[in-house]
Amino acid sequence: MPATVEVVCTDAECELDMFEMHYTYDMPDSATIADFHCPYCGTTEALEEVEIWAS
Repeated sequence: MPATVEVVCTDAECELDMFEMHYTYDMPDSATIADFHCPYCGTTEALEEVEIWAS
């Protein structure tokens, strides 16, 4: 199953809280959050992956 990544934009000026990215099998292994931009404000520096903890 392709990866799913939860991402938050931490830019104080941005109205977007969080979004989810669904990768395809063709996504290169070298791809990181730094390769993407916020779909709302356009920044790349403020994106952070949300760590989901399983209990």
